[in-house]
Amino acid sequence: MSQFFMNEKGDLVNEAIEGVLLSTPWHNLSRLDLGDDIRVVVRNDWDKSNVALISGGGSGHEPAHAGFVGKGMLTAAVCGDIFASPSVDAVLSAIINVTGEAGCLLIVKNYTGDRLNFGLAAEKAKNLGYKVALVMVQDDIALPDNPQPRGIAGTALIHKIAGYAAEQGASLEQVQALAQRAIEATATIGLAFATCHVPGETRDERVKPGQSELGMGIHGEPGVTTLETQNSREIVAIMTEELAKTLSEDKKALLLINNLGGFSMLELAVLTREVLKSPLANRLSHLIGPATLVSALDMKGLSLTVLQLEADFSEALAAPVEVQGWQPVQTLATPQLMAAEKVASELQVRPSQNAQVAAVVKTVSQTLIDLEEELNALDAKVGDGDTGSTFAAGARRVKKELEGDRLPLAELPALMAVVGEQLATVMGGSSGVLMSILFTAAGQHLEQGSNVTEALEHGLERMKHYGGAQIGHRTLVDALEPALKALMAGESLQAAAAAAQQGAESTAQMQSAQAGRSSYLNQQSLDGVKDPGAYAVERVFAALSQN
Repeated sequence: MSQFFMNEKGDLVNEAIEGVLLSTPWHNLSRLDLGDDIRVVVRNDWDKSNVALISGGGSGHEPAHAGFVGKGMLTAAVCGDIFASPSVDAVLSAIINVTGEAGCLLIVKNYTGDRLNFGLAAEKAKNLGYKVALVMVQDDIALPDNPQPRGIAGTALIHKIAGYAAEQGASLEQVQALAQRAIEATATIGLAFATCHVPGETRDERVKPGQSELGMGIHGEPGVTTLETQNSREIVAIMTEELAKTLSEDKKALLLINNLGGFSMLELAVLTREVLKSPLANRLSHLIGPATLVSALDMKGLSLTVLQLEADFSEALAAPVEVQGWQPVQTLATPQLMAAEKVASELQVRPSQNAQVAAVVKTVSQTLIDLEEELNALDAKVGDGDTGSTFAAGARRVKKELEGDRLPLAELPALMAVVGEQLATVMGGSSGVLMSILFTAAGQHLEQGSNVTEALEHGLERMKHYGGAQIGHRTLVDALEPALKALMAGESLQAAAAAAQQGAESTAQMQSAQAGRSSYLNQQSLDGVKDPGAYAVERVFAALSQN
């Protein structure tokens, strides 16, 4: 059974609707008081003088359809169970409660259940004397041989265009005709990496890792073909080529980029970039999204919709609305790079030689390089497994500079500053910055006349200040600070190495970490495992003490 955020499955849809009503910023939504089984969200500022617009269908496609109820769009949304069409009684209840003399238009996605239930409700309402018309959205082009194309994300555009016309006081016939023109000008194609997960159900993952399915339905129905790729550029090329076939040469189009529920904003940004770099972009003038307008629960998928624009469509789409789910239309423009001043290194140093310092730099660098795999394995137990690679990257850069005779070995303040700069550049993440702070601050302290040990201790204090770690927090500080204190007390390098070893060993007994990724782990994960940074310090001092 898939994980799903809910209390009781039977209450899920009703509680979600209540959440929508509570969160609308205009306080313009209500639910018809018809019991738990009939779920109709309506505008509570509706006076029945204009044509009413009613849509709906199965829940699970949020914000569709309740998220489009409000001034300028829908008058009512009829909500079924998850992926199940609402009943005829529910649709009929919506019609008779919001329809005045101007009549109402039903906007229906082209699925069998919706067609039948909305259609029968329309006929019953007509028999009761109501003026009712119906349009069927069928924008899906992924299944070209299907005589009944499905209605998917393009439905939101029809809601907006028809909603504007109704708000302006157009007749039922005019609203229906405009909606039908928009339907005929709309095309959508979707793709998914994985199907959706329905509460209480287990679904087979028919799409294998590395694959994607073109045309997967918004209820998880199989698509037209399985692609052996998840590459953004390859996928967008296929989708946009199919969409381009639906467009005429003499009209510009609007593009809607729709998240089916499971794509991150990072991925959607990449998707947007790929589409707007494709040949299809030459046919586009406006954009909606990327955003979630018609979803499929948590489906790891997306859809692209194009609407060939007419003046009436453009005016309707740009009009303001009071609904939660709509996204504003934007004109397409090419972003420009802004001129900027590049930050140049302030370090102007001249290489110099000092055999003793060179030996220390070589020992430290080589020790960390040799420890890469061991530190990674240790970090894999308590972190993300990259401590060894991070330290080795910095060590390799410093060693390369040493072997190329590019370090100011005879000028320790400059050497510390150069090492600090190099580590910040190549180590990445917080580790590189912290080590850079240590060496940069130490170099500055050396300039003021301190000795090397005093300078390193000062650098450690600045690193602790910015990083937040202290003795007992299960970090490299637990090994480095005792080692430096031993040197400050006039003890030998061997004594400092012993202090570093004792400090590193103490981290294996600490019940919790207070800094770094290990701070997110429980006691069982940490027991008996040395902190990788502390162990690196231990080994470095051990190597130095043997020279």
